[in-house]
Amino acid sequence: MEIEELTSLDSHIDTLSDLLVQVTDEGASVGFLPPLKRADALEYWQTVLQPGVILLIAKQNGKIAGTVQLHLCMKQNGCHRAEICKLMTAPSFRRQGVARLLMKNILERAKQEGRSLAVLDTREGDPSNLLYASLGFAKAGRIPEYAESADGSLEATVFYYKDLR
Repeated sequence: MEIEELTSLDSHIDTLSDLLVQVTDEGASVGFLPPLKRADALEYWQTVLQPGVILLIAKQNGKIAGTVQLHLCMKQNGCHRAEICKLMTAPSFRRQGVARLLMKNILERAKQEGRSLAVLDTREGDPSNLLYASLGFAKAGRIPEYAESADGSLEATVFYYKDLR
């Protein structure tokens, strides 16, 4: 498995769009609701790479196995922190350590950027909660009815943080 930082999406935008559709349609809580139109996924990826956003992909045998983003806080009083966003693993690569590898790399990248605090949120009850806890993230709190799910119900999200010093 190799990890690559993307500074351009030209050669990967179609695959990343397919990945976003696939994980959304399988129920992942990444900000979209199923069924996700491929055009909406493509539009999303066209706007991702902006100043302060670091995008990593995991590849195996030339195929994208997963992705994660680091959003560097650009506010004067927040230059010590970064938010981890959109951790996604392709279903055919799940349970192979892809998400863990991406998280370890994105945390190292945050340190390289001089960040001492990483934050993230995830839907309560998702397997990702176990991953984040195993990586040393502390639960900061829970907000009920935070995000809508495919069936229209509102679900809680859990916020986590990790001191990177």
